[in-house]
Amino acid sequence: MKIETRYYYEKVWRQTSEAEVLKIITEEIGDADSQGTLTYIKEAVKSGKSITVGDCKLRKGEN
Repeated sequence: MKIETRYYYEKVWRQTSEAEVLKIITEEIGDADSQGTLTYIKEAVKSGKSITVGDCKLRKGEN
């Protein structure tokens, strides 16, 4: 699954690898369960939802 990210100060969504998404999650939420959060995000964006983690929004990527 492709995930796109965008920080609040950016205007353009960009494709982001799963490793980069995990890094963003770790930076934004600290010591919490990053892998569990990534699993939740992947399930949530499948249905077209946009998820906000700290200052970053994540959504399902375009094909």
